[in-house]
Amino acid sequence: MTDKNRSQWDLGRFIETLNYFEVIPFLNCIQRLFQGRLQNNQDKPIGGKSMGVILVAGATGGVGKRVVRRLVEQGYKVRALVRDIEKARSILGNNIDLVIADITKPETLTSVVMANIQAVVCCTAVRVQPVEGDTADRAKYYQGVKFYQPEIVGDTPENVEYQGVRNLVQAAAKYLHKSNEKSIFNFSNPSDELKNVWGALDDVVMGGVSASNIQFVEDTALFAGNVSTANSGGFASVRTKNFDPPFNLSGYEGVELRVRGDGKRYKLFLRTDAKWDGLGYSYSFDTVANTWIDIRIPFADLTPVFRAKTVNDAPPIDASKVCSFQLMLSKFEYDGALNPKFSPGGFTLQVESIKAYGGATLPQFVLVSSAGVTRPGRPGINLDEEPPAVKLNDQLGGILTWKLKGEDSLRDSGIPYTIIRPCALTEEAGGKQLIFEQGDNIRGKISREDVAELCVQALQNPKARNLTFEVKEGENSTKSIDWQRLFSNLEPDK
Repeated sequence: MTDKNRSQWDLGRFIETLNYFEVIPFLNCIQRLFQGRLQNNQDKPIGGKSMGVILVAGATGGVGKRVVRRLVEQGYKVRALVRDIEKARSILGNNIDLVIADITKPETLTSVVMANIQAVVCCTAVRVQPVEGDTADRAKYYQGVKFYQPEIVGDTPENVEYQGVRNLVQAAAKYLHKSNEKSIFNFSNPSDELKNVWGALDDVVMGGVSASNIQFVEDTALFAGNVSTANSGGFASVRTKNFDPPFNLSGYEGVELRVRGDGKRYKLFLRTDAKWDGLGYSYSFDTVANTWIDIRIPFADLTPVFRAKTVNDAPPIDASKVCSFQLMLSKFEYDGALNPKFSPGGFTLQVESIKAYGGATLPQFVLVSSAGVTRPGRPGINLDEEPPAVKLNDQLGGILTWKLKGEDSLRDSGIPYTIIRPCALTEEAGGKQLIFEQGDNIRGKISREDVAELCVQALQNPKARNLTFEVKEGENSTKSIDWQRLFSNLEPDK
């Protein structure tokens, strides 16, 4: 090609592209220095498990605040349901998404509270004050906390443990997605973080002049631009920055896109390598002009490629560490073959969502209840051998009776669930051997630290689905727990 047939290459746009995707670390550091900040890990987009929101009710309580901390540490996006915003800030810090609501008041469980939730952890409990006549034995059993009367007017066991739990279950049922699907990108309500993740990556990096961008309009992501074959170019694309930690899509069959295109053939790339110019796993899909369609892309059908050439000895994609996503319109298919539906010029592809599909069904509602809920009034029970909560159930407003009714409201909802019935909760250090049983007969104690860890593990394990069980700590400490085995040894509820 002679110089007169070449189009003007845009050096500035080339540098902007490399800068956006942080290909030139020195240049990025200089830019951030002028902007008054330096890059750190918190600036990187988070993948990991944060594809939806985990709503934690009772987030300022002894178990709830520990659940929030663990979820955040593991890369989940957490929303804490609280009644007192200032109190919540003092307990949870300033970096947690807080929403004001009250589970005893169903009108407060609005779309703002429930938006984009992937699961709920409910750790609520009646907060109560001591009254005259409380016993030293009970005070010792409850680690010095004595209670008979609610701290807040209206916080009766019936209102919180039954009506409140039922309200939360009913609200969640309207917003939870199918549990065998996982939202990755929902462009119908994009956050600022999501808008800043995607950027143009066109053939300008190879001397071409194609130009594209991504805009968020009409509740979609609009990938559009002009693709040119000048200067031996011929592709336009948008790509995410690398996620840290990566998305973990293990256990799913593939990804599904909901798109409306222009009749052209596009490509989706997934990458498990954070390198700028590394191996990608590609899939070509056709669109129908001006028509919304769903495109399912099995991981098994992804083609490993490097610069549009197939890599035959590459391993299958490791879906547990997807670092980035890319959408592309290209003149080429693979290994020099041409895209049969390609034409230079303008193009548009609207994307409503990208999600993982075909996963094992995980629990979507974890409820922390209590051991002993079935014992009050059970024939043959010797109250002298029972914990104080069982002995004094009537004096405590029927707290265990109402907890059981709250459990039943979850079991009857159709939501995949895990109901955890801990024995007496303590402030002791966690890390103990755990003993699971069913039948509501065990007695003992367990650290709130270990109950919080159990809540998080239940969310991640399909074997925990539709289980109700009691748990206490053993005598020995342990460094690791085989959660899969523990859950597998339990019988699902009928």
